[in-house]
Amino acid sequence: MFESAEIGHKVDKETYEQELPALREALLLAQDELVRKRGFQVIIIISGVDGGGRRESVHLLNEWLDTRGIETHGMGTPSDEELDRPSMWRFWRALPPRGKIGIFQGSWYSMPIIDRVYGKTRKVDLEEAMERNVRFEKMLSDEGALILKFWFHLSKDFQKSRLKALEKDPRTRWRVTERDWHHFSLYGKFRKTSAEALRLSSTAQAPWYIIEGSDERYRGLMLGKIVLEAMRMRLSSEHGEPHSIPSLPKLPRVDNLHILKSLDLEQKLSKAKFSSLLETYQGRLNVLTRDPRFSKISVVAVFEGNDAAGKGGSIRRVTGSLDARMYQVIPIAAPTDEEKAQPYLWRFWRHISRRGRMAIFDRSWYGRVLVERVEGYCSEYDWLRAYNEINEFEAQLNDHNIVVVKFWLSISSDEQLRRFKEREKTGFKHYKITDEDWRNRDRWSDYEQAVCDMVDRTSTEHAPWTLVAANNKYHARIQVLKTLCDSIEAGLARVKGKGKAD
Repeated sequence: MFESAEIGHKVDKETYEQELPALREALLLAQDELVRKRGFQVIIIISGVDGGGRRESVHLLNEWLDTRGIETHGMGTPSDEELDRPSMWRFWRALPPRGKIGIFQGSWYSMPIIDRVYGKTRKVDLEEAMERNVRFEKMLSDEGALILKFWFHLSKDFQKSRLKALEKDPRTRWRVTERDWHHFSLYGKFRKTSAEALRLSSTAQAPWYIIEGSDERYRGLMLGKIVLEAMRMRLSSEHGEPHSIPSLPKLPRVDNLHILKSLDLEQKLSKAKFSSLLETYQGRLNVLTRDPRFSKISVVAVFEGNDAAGKGGSIRRVTGSLDARMYQVIPIAAPTDEEKAQPYLWRFWRHISRRGRMAIFDRSWYGRVLVERVEGYCSEYDWLRAYNEINEFEAQLNDHNIVVVKFWLSISSDEQLRRFKEREKTGFKHYKITDEDWRNRDRWSDYEQAVCDMVDRTSTEHAPWTLVAANNKYHARIQVLKTLCDSIEAGLARVKGKGKAD
């Protein structure tokens, strides 16, 4: 894969000085148009061998472009805060919004390659990491991002001479570390592993550009020209879309099953029995969160359901048994302008808690396959691809010992109407009923179809849906608490050994 990058391309000083002014001007004009249109973001990954010009290339881009529209990230060894969350969390937080350019020196490729070279992982682990990266970049591309990945390569002989030259000059000696020389001793392993990683992850929507790094003028011009050409192509397309959205058939109901109609909504629980069970399960939940092993896991609890189904009341019974320092309730409403400028899952990724904590979502990422689907706020292509993207998201949470518990609280149409009218009559409940709630009732059957499809396509072994019959609030609240306790117990059982309690 790297053979063509070892030929020894060079650009003489005169040619470089002739081409550079026009290139810089064109890049600034393209960036200005990007900022004005705000149709997409540009994600630039700078990778390659030590001494290949990664640092210098990042500096060039910051010199040539308007730094007010650039976000540069040096992604080194993860911090303790980052290690406390899934590996992709820190990259999601660093994504640039539409209209900006994000430059990553070190990326979601760095640690999988290094870990494989150091023998910390197996070949299959590298392959799985590259598959994850491809899915991640496919999602970013579908959301509109322009992804440019550069690998700066050097032959082994040239890398050795480059490191020696830098080390010999007092002005650049600081750039060469013991780690650089150790990596040089592993050159063969790095070359083989990197070639495999690039082969597995170079795709139509996010190809790798391999540039020989021995000549700084050639390296710089190639980098600038590729960035310019890619930005121009995207800017010239209408609305900055990466591709046309394919025509898709209507989504059928799987096996014509209507899973909500099989749910017995009339399950009862008396107030007296509820009070007794509430004390039992709240106490059990509190004890579970104080278990020493809880410091090694975290919990994501998702509450979805019909309007007026009792999500808020169920959440309050959960939080009523917890130390306020151990949880955060995240109410999800219409996205803000800041959130609209990012890929859809960005605003949910940033709320993922550290270990030993619980994140409670009052509505969630399932809005894309529910309200956005039914109300036409996104295209059919977008909500159809969301099923796989959500499953991938939750799989990454599960892989990091995050217990994902998902509740759909279901009530009948008649019960919803009764609760709506009660809210209108009760002064302190007026805020709970809106014109939008009444409009949603007119789409009752459409929402039922969307819920059935959602449950069928996103109820997985590691993140199953719990359907809660919520006509009786007492029954619903106890089922939520019991399910949450059972799920946390199962999560604790997966943890080996014991950690320190918070």
